[in-house]
Amino acid sequence: MKVAETRNLRKTYHFGDVEVTALQEVSLGIGEHEFVAVWGPSGSGKSTLCNLVGLLDTPTSGEILVAGTPAAELGDATRSELRNSSIGFVFQNFNLVPVLSAIENVMLPLQILGIPRAEAAGRARAMLEEVDLGERLHHRPQKMSGGQQQRVAIARALVTDPVLVIADEPTANLDTRNANLIIDLMRRINDERGAAFLFSTHDDRLLDRVDRRIHLCDGAVVEDDGA
Repeated sequence: MKVAETRNLRKTYHFGDVEVTALQEVSLGIGEHEFVAVWGPSGSGKSTLCNLVGLLDTPTSGEILVAGTPAAELGDATRSELRNSSIGFVFQNFNLVPVLSAIENVMLPLQILGIPRAEAAGRARAMLEEVDLGERLHHRPQKMSGGQQQRVAIARALVTDPVLVIADEPTANLDTRNANLIIDLMRRINDERGAAFLFSTHDDRLLDRVDRRIHLCDGAVVEDDGA
């Protein structure tokens, strides 16, 4: 089963009279349990592709399916619900809410889904313990290292049990030690939980550890070693 699929995906942006094509006719599928990296130079379309697959943006043309559901057929509310329940996100800059503690940050996706606070807190605590942050539950982001903040972000991405985790340059702001710890953690979660991972990256430390690499250049797939 494909947890995400794109068919002839195209995305263009308009800046005044100038049209910029970010993606052109991209067709690919991400299967269950896959550990996949999209890589290429800056401006190749990596982040655009991740945003489209993650339902954070809409394509100019083409089709996106998440867990077999065509995104174009969904209303805004249903689309948001599918995104919140089926997809987890990890960002380069962590995107944690600075005034919230680690456990409160991880609870957020559950509360958006309407999970009662007590249940959300229990699930968030368990998820933070799984990423070895059980002793940092009540620390705010500014009291944590970059590696710890990224582990909070991973816990937040996984707390809804998504079928797909999309990570945009997740190791870019980390030193080698913390980057390797984060990669080890994501590989373990991929093995144990079965969530598929789709990375946007140019980090060789991560590219060397994935099972499949999709090379983008000028918005097109030029090589896919898992196709």
